[in-house]
Amino acid sequence: MVFDDAGYGQETQFPTASSRYLPIADHGLIGDLRTVALVGTNGTIDWYCCPRFDAPSVFGSILDTERGGSFELATDVPARTRQFYFPDTNVLITRFSAADGAGEIQDFMPVVDDSRDSGRHRLIRRVRCVRGTLPFTAQVAPRFGYGAEPHTARMQGDRVLFDSPSLSLALTATAPLECDGRDVRARFKLLEGESAVFALDRVDDEVAPLGCARREAGADFEATVRFWRKWLSASRYHGRWREMVQRSVLTLKLLTYAPTGAIVAAPTTSLPEAVGRERNWDYRYMWVRDAAFCVYALLRLGFTSEAEAFMGFLSEHCINCDDRTSGPLQIMYGIDGRREIPERQLSHLQGYLGSAPVRVGNGAVTQLQLDIYGALIDSVYLYDKWGQPISSDHWDEVGYLVNWVCDHWDQPDEGIWESRAGRQNFLYSRLMCWVAIERAIRLATRRGLPADLPRWRVSRDAIYRQIMTRGWSARRGAFAQRLDEDILDAAVLMMPMAKFISPVDPKWLATLDALSQELVSDSLVYRYDPYLSPDGLPGTEGTFSICSFWYVEALTRAGRLEEARLAFEKMLTYSNHLGLYAEEIGPTGEQLGNFPQAFTHLSLISAAFNLDRALG
Repeated sequence: MVFDDAGYGQETQFPTASSRYLPIADHGLIGDLRTVALVGTNGTIDWYCCPRFDAPSVFGSILDTERGGSFELATDVPARTRQFYFPDTNVLITRFSAADGAGEIQDFMPVVDDSRDSGRHRLIRRVRCVRGTLPFTAQVAPRFGYGAEPHTARMQGDRVLFDSPSLSLALTATAPLECDGRDVRARFKLLEGESAVFALDRVDDEVAPLGCARREAGADFEATVRFWRKWLSASRYHGRWREMVQRSVLTLKLLTYAPTGAIVAAPTTSLPEAVGRERNWDYRYMWVRDAAFCVYALLRLGFTSEAEAFMGFLSEHCINCDDRTSGPLQIMYGIDGRREIPERQLSHLQGYLGSAPVRVGNGAVTQLQLDIYGALIDSVYLYDKWGQPISSDHWDEVGYLVNWVCDHWDQPDEGIWESRAGRQNFLYSRLMCWVAIERAIRLATRRGLPADLPRWRVSRDAIYRQIMTRGWSARRGAFAQRLDEDILDAAVLMMPMAKFISPVDPKWLATLDALSQELVSDSLVYRYDPYLSPDGLPGTEGTFSICSFWYVEALTRAGRLEEARLAFEKMLTYSNHLGLYAEEIGPTGEQLGNFPQAFTHLSLISAAFNLDRALG
């Protein structure tokens, strides 16, 4: 027996059949700027947290097919399936083709205006038969609190009310429902042109259930389509890879928590970096680094309101001007700005394909990662340049951060990859401290803002000299992962992108060649070799997709355009059927890690933009 986090004892007998788990890549994403759902190519919703990204899961069968809960909806006869997005939107269509007919499920979440009905969260599944006749079956089996909370289900008029200690959901449908006190089932047949609708609403004392007539669902569909198309119309990218860039930017928008402006690194937890291993993390929080890079990608395409919201989040929740040994910034925050994100394991869940442990929270929150200061101040600099001039209060905050960096840059930290092997002198951390100071100097000079420029220049130049002397490995003929060492790290691909070094500098070109020989596998790039550079965790991992797109951009800037274009086109073949990417690519091309990953999509946008411009 094991006891789950709610204290309920239950047998732990995990299923072993891998066929019950869809590949990570066989999913599409829908959302309402507060939370998301993953919809499998089989029509099953197997990940959904309500009412927000970091809430406990309601449907979590992607982490345990027996205990996680799901919303199954599919034809009741053998059928081939295909998935696509309604053009220029985040409305997902899953099509079924059977012997006697063809049908589709339209999955979407209406985006609620912040000024009204902010407690409303609605998930709509509209089923249509487009040819012939098709029988369908549905099973709604929520498992609240990551499958740890008990619940009841009861008919209430024409709807079913699911009640748990922490959350209540109402299911309304135009098809007849059967309720057994825990789950709900439906079987129905549709003729050509007919449709059925299922809607799942969060309800409480202040948010009453809504009806679910076909006309209402149709109106919600049209409103959702209008919202996404209007938002996307602001994009300034019209280059060669428009479809992939638009899908990436739509995905980044889905990872935005509208009430605060926070951007999550990914909307899932514990999808493994290597199946059967323990490199499983909870990414449903706002990493300063990831969000700052997202702001760069969004600004590059012309989306300034998201950058403005992110700046507001930083000022209100993140920048702490009190004396703290770990610095004025944490590496991550809750989407509501909270600082405490304790990590714990859910031992009652099997994990994706048996990849335990399943974790919620993230223990890396206490780490020191100096590179976040460069990522953040670079985003402020770009916002001031491409968006709106920053305010005097924001400049005071920037000045405080830069002064702190001047005092603390020369120390070991855990680095961008969140090593759990102790603090070390990572070159990338020094590089981004240089970026923090250099961008602030540029901003102060261009705007005539008050700053201690002599002091800032002294620190900036000291960092530059340290990197060029102690970061360069004469033995390897390359810039290394850590000062005074010889191990390589793909993070140094940022050196020319950060404008620290010329992209055709002989030392940089030698580094690029060394990385190509040691860390690149047919355009896919590993972060580092964990055997040469132990990170405190057992096992290996796949190639890191953000590094693969960084590699494309480094080749582009070095003028090696044929290599860059080929590497980029190869990377596009590793996306899933919808153009979505997880964090990593496995040895046989499978998607690994949390899905979809903001890091990957923002780097795709940057690589596409710069490669397209270089090609002319």
